[in-house]
Amino acid sequence: MSILKTLYKQTFIYGLATVVPKMLSFLLVRLHTDKSVLENVADYGDVSLIFAYFVLFNVLLAYGMETAFFRFLNSEQKKESVMSTSAISLLLTSTLVLVFGYIFRQDLSNLTHIDTDYIVLVLWILFFDALVIIPFAYLRALGKPIKYTVFKLLNVVLNLGLNIVLLLYLKSWAESSTFFGDLYQPNYEVHYIFIANLVASAVTLLLLIPFYFKLNYRFDAKLWKQMLRYAFPVLVAGIAFSVNETFDRILLERLLPENLAKDAIGTYSACYKLALFMMLFATAYRLGIEPFFFSNAKDKDAKANYAKILEFFIIFGALILLSVVVFVDVLKLILIPNEAYWEAMTVVPILLLAYLFLGIYHNLSVWYKITDRTKFGAYISILGAIITLVINIIFIPKFGYIASATATLFAYATMAAISYILGQKHYAIPYNLKKMGLYLILSIAFSALSFYKFREDYAIGVGLIIILMGIIWYKEKTALKQLIKS
Repeated sequence: MSILKTLYKQTFIYGLATVVPKMLSFLLVRLHTDKSVLENVADYGDVSLIFAYFVLFNVLLAYGMETAFFRFLNSEQKKESVMSTSAISLLLTSTLVLVFGYIFRQDLSNLTHIDTDYIVLVLWILFFDALVIIPFAYLRALGKPIKYTVFKLLNVVLNLGLNIVLLLYLKSWAESSTFFGDLYQPNYEVHYIFIANLVASAVTLLLLIPFYFKLNYRFDAKLWKQMLRYAFPVLVAGIAFSVNETFDRILLERLLPENLAKDAIGTYSACYKLALFMMLFATAYRLGIEPFFFSNAKDKDAKANYAKILEFFIIFGALILLSVVVFVDVLKLILIPNEAYWEAMTVVPILLLAYLFLGIYHNLSVWYKITDRTKFGAYISILGAIITLVINIIFIPKFGYIASATATLFAYATMAAISYILGQKHYAIPYNLKKMGLYLILSIAFSALSFYKFREDYAIGVGLIIILMGIIWYKEKTALKQLIKS
């Protein structure tokens, strides 16, 4: 249990690196959806569409090297060689993408329906973000979550601060100052959003640049090929995941009538943010457990610990699901006060549940990661992507973003189920399905009651939360006490 407590401490700190920045980014949602900043919903639809492509290209530029870095750093390979080879690989490939992307920026613009000015900004952001992948992974491998968190927070605070300055104050400053007058451009709000992102990414790289002075810059071609073989299924899985995660925005833009598409993307993307509370928890959990999977794989109690890790994840996830659903109409007033975006609120419970299943899938993925069967991760993610694409393509023309949210839920639930079935065949872990199933069913049922029957009835909503907490405490009292005391 002491091992699990150490894990949860690290997960909490990594959670700060994930949750706090995203909480600050919620302020960006409020800022970007304000009528005084972006005049209409379609403008926010443009921003959301560009960020959808961001996710896909970030995966392509990382090509699974972060996971390969963890795998080989914990093997018998020389750590210096792993660090140098992986860093050089990403440095070379990201430079090539930057150069060729700039040369063919007009073709990229035609392909993505994104203005060439934005393409250039995006290329530089992707370049800087790719170069911090291995330095951040190295901090995690060293067990330095605090430093990792500080740098992540600085990135987001700078991004948020620049957004506020450029979008709220630059125009008024320009009217009273020649200096700021030269900097200000009218109708340039979307540009300013990505300029702020670019500056934040560049500063983050500068903070992490000492990592590159530690390298011996020896490129081990044999090791690189081994890392690529390990990373390739991770890349495929990442591409598939990006399809599940953001391709619905791209498909909404392509499949809905032109006069409706950007508005639909804008409302859907804004309400999507409310479901990110579950994603933040799942991501923080994954950041904590991923190094733990590899470093504790040979322990005699490894399988029992893996089972307990998933059990606690479902406990916390079930409580988060119900709590967010109960208070979702309070959250929308805080984060998205512009009523023009509220019509998509129906997707929030669906997406919260989808991200809960995604977190379950990440926990279940331990079996193929530590047994070097990463190809199964690719197969499972590809299946999820196919489900996402098929449901979206068939049903978006009729149901719009409701189809997109439902596709995400079906995809992640299917991925979790298949990963469990395959995992029990190749690396059986004694999961307590009855107990975990009980918590899931109760959370889903209570959430449905709260949202569809007793919405904004907070007395009943809070009562449901208390009942769920009471049941969990009754069944987990001993384990929770041990976790606290250990």
